[in-house]
Amino acid sequence: MATLFDSLWFQNLIAGLGFGGVLFFVRMGLRSERWSRAWARLRRDRMGMAAGAVILCYLILGGLEMVQWRSADGVRTTLLAAFLSGVPKEKSFSAPMAARALSTAQPAPLRGRHLLGTDALGNDTLVQAMRACRTALVIGGLTSVIYLPLGTFLGILAGYYRRWVDDLITYIYSTLASIPEILLLVSILMVLGKGLGTMAVALGVTGWVGICRLIRGETLRQAERPYVAAARAMGLSHWRIINRHILPNVLHLVLINFVLGFSGLVLAEAVLSYLGVGSPVGTPSWGTMIDGARGELSRDPVVWWNLAAATGALFGLVLSLNIFGDALRRAFDPKHG
Repeated sequence: MATLFDSLWFQNLIAGLGFGGVLFFVRMGLRSERWSRAWARLRRDRMGMAAGAVILCYLILGGLEMVQWRSADGVRTTLLAAFLSGVPKEKSFSAPMAARALSTAQPAPLRGRHLLGTDALGNDTLVQAMRACRTALVIGGLTSVIYLPLGTFLGILAGYYRRWVDDLITYIYSTLASIPEILLLVSILMVLGKGLGTMAVALGVTGWVGICRLIRGETLRQAERPYVAAARAMGLSHWRIINRHILPNVLHLVLINFVLGFSGLVLAEAVLSYLGVGSPVGTPSWGTMIDGARGELSRDPVVWWNLAAATGALFGLVLSLNIFGDALRRAFDPKHG
């Protein structure tokens, strides 16, 4: 199972399905008047639209890195790597825009100028930071496929049926929430092994609690609305009431949680990779870059650009996601803006 989760085609497929599912639900939601009004408000939010444009750039970079194939000699190549094939590889460290390698004894001339320098293996730092976008998207897409349906389904069940169903689900997520998340994540990864797929499973198993609580509270409120009482009086089944009345009125919360939760997943991947239990060796990751940059800070001269590139890329994505998520929240509920 771990081999299947960590295969590149499976990760790309599930991540693509995850984002495709989000776009499908957005398209369904836009048919309602509430979503149309929210979209009109969002378009007038310049900060939110600017953050959305930045997120789109990350999505494009990650998407280009997801398109992979093997050349005639068996070497795996990505579309992004093909576009950046003209960037030369050096023998060792080089400072940003330097003409020679970073060495105290007879520094060798470089093959080219690198905007953010190179790492210990001579790879362009900016290229590595761009390639790491795929890891962030795979983690976000795979984990969302697990925790969003699970948390939404259990939250609706708890809020709609109440009584012993609510008590059981509340007991389960209260128990899970009482365990320190980082310890639970590390424990699951130690059992399943390192890999992007297993990391997504661990984050999905531990990450559904928040959205379950949110959807449960909203379902409790929606279940008391007159249209639900009218549907029950008409003899509609519980499934039809949930599918036609409850679910459409909580989908906007799922979308907002997806955007805001994505930033938490990216940070969690970086922390786990920094601790050495996240992305496997050889996988471009901001957490791995930050982990590798620790020893470089003790060099003389200090090699700071690898740390700056990884933290800058991570900061840009997380900040944009938070701004865009807040803009979505204001668009759907302007009185809380």
